[in-house]
Amino acid sequence: MQIPDIKSFLHTAPHLFREVQYPAKKVLLDEGQVSANMFLVKSGALREYFYKDGKELTLEFIIENQAVASFDSFLNGTPSDFLIETLEPSVVYELHYKAFRQLLENPGFQQTFNTLFYKRFSEISKRLMSFIKDSPQERYKQLLKKRPELLLRFPQHYIASYLGITSVSLSRIRNRR
Repeated sequence: MQIPDIKSFLHTAPHLFREVQYPAKKVLLDEGQVSANMFLVKSGALREYFYKDGKELTLEFIIENQAVASFDSFLNGTPSDFLIETLEPSVVYELHYKAFRQLLENPGFQQTFNTLFYKRFSEISKRLMSFIKDSPQERYKQLLKKRPELLLRFPQHYIASYLGITSVSLSRIRNRR
């Protein structure tokens, strides 16, 4: 999800954002923790995931110029259902919930956030529909078409998890091409 005009707020309200550098494999939000921050990725990559039956299942990859939070947790103060972790050394802008509430008083930011939130909701809805109606091979083809950079950037086991299949199944799909 590209950040629409968020960078302008970094300049108009820099005191509300905190630029932080994290090493790879740093957990920024743990499952069950209440999210206090939204993260805007300046450089690097993050991943949303959770555990089921001892396996990591990837919900999303977040790369440069994208934003992430456990939105339900961040907006409602509920425990997060997933983890957010850096996959690479990353520089992020952290926006604390209190600063976010301050920014929402600005109509421009409110419009920008609503655009961001609705776009994210649309992406999640499409991904859910794909899991219901598409085969793993079709999901892989969609990933190749829409986000091919992920295939070059992240390990196969993360990509397989994101597609809802095993690494072995992903290898078979790739070999059929």
